[in-house]
Amino acid sequence: MIGIWGAHAQTYLIVLMVTTTSVFALPIFLTPLAWARVFLWKIPQEQHLTVYFGRCLGAFILIAEALMLRAGLYGTGIEFTFQVLLAIAASMVVVHVWGAVAKIQPITETIETGMYSGMFVLTLLFYPT
Repeated sequence: MIGIWGAHAQTYLIVLMVTTTSVFALPIFLTPLAWARVFLWKIPQEQHLTVYFGRCLGAFILIAEALMLRAGLYGTGIEFTFQVLLAIAASMVVVHVWGAVAKIQPITETIETGMYSGMFVLTLLFYPT
């Protein structure tokens, strides 16, 4: 199962990078509160810390996006990039399950658990061989 579509690893990275950059990385980095409202979060009165953490998260997502772009275009560090993506997907499943169990997140975040689980499986399927 692992790497069954490995011949298309670079294409997968480019598609994933374009999607996650436009839906998550840039919106969270540039306008974290607007992104949060779209995902049904309640915005607190004091917003500076929220904006700070949102931009920090966005910055880290952009690092992953850069890794995907480099590996997708040139093949440089492709195996490392896939390992990073697997770690991100697995840790985000834990984060979203935790939030769902604790009932501290909107339903949109709970639904993302399936997205990150799917990303984990797809990343395994496209793992370069």
